[in-house]
Amino acid sequence: MTVATVVDLLPTVELAELVERASLQTRVDRKYLLTPGQAGQFLDRLAETAAPRVLCIDRRRDSGYDSLYLDTPDLAGYHLAARGRRRRFKVRRRTYLETGETWLELKTRGPRGATVKQRSLEGSRAFLDDALAAAGLPDLRGVPLVPVLMTSYRRTSLLLPGHGTDTDSRLTMDAGLRWSTPDGRQLELPDRVVVETKSGAQSSAADRLLWRAGCRPARISKFGTGLAALHPTLPANRWHPVLTRHLTPRELS
Repeated sequence: MTVATVVDLLPTVELAELVERASLQTRVDRKYLLTPGQAGQFLDRLAETAAPRVLCIDRRRDSGYDSLYLDTPDLAGYHLAARGRRRRFKVRRRTYLETGETWLELKTRGPRGATVKQRSLEGSRAFLDDALAAAGLPDLRGVPLVPVLMTSYRRTSLLLPGHGTDTDSRLTMDAGLRWSTPDGRQLELPDRVVVETKSGAQSSAADRLLWRAGCRPARISKFGTGLAALHPTLPANRWHPVLTRHLTPRELS
């Protein structure tokens, strides 16, 4: 059973309801790297047990995402993440290809390792500076933020309705991931699906199903892992298992 086959059979949810029920701007993220076959089996089992609904926009059940990551010229954001600093940040301009919207987004770390995402449609630098200051991060006023990495992929988004003690949560499945740098380097990940659960403090039904199947969260960051793979001289111990297990020379283009 392929991901596309299962997705075509799922009931749908509109974007407004998904955002209302499970926007989860402050959340716990867990990521897993699965082969396409594993992803299809997992989703088939999830459909039997958790009643997921798939996001549908203009009759499409997946969406294209392009992201441009920004950092300081000395890669301050990257180095904070590579060293596992609790106070770290990630800045990107994300374009949703189906709607044409582009948002300026800032990700920081909240209490107990939670991910906090803030975003602005206007995309002003003042928004970033104020949000960084409020998060207790270094003052970057006057420091340029420059493009360092681009990503593109197709995303399938699912709403997982809460049952029992579970609250509503989200699940995304990203396929066809491609990284590129402004100087023209490229890297593809054609044989992996990045599955990400986004929930509150508790693990989701999807997490527990993956754990029972022997799948454990992988330390992958589209920003950090991509930069480390394309710039081998950067410190990358944090992402070494992913780089050695899932990224191979044949995937370089």
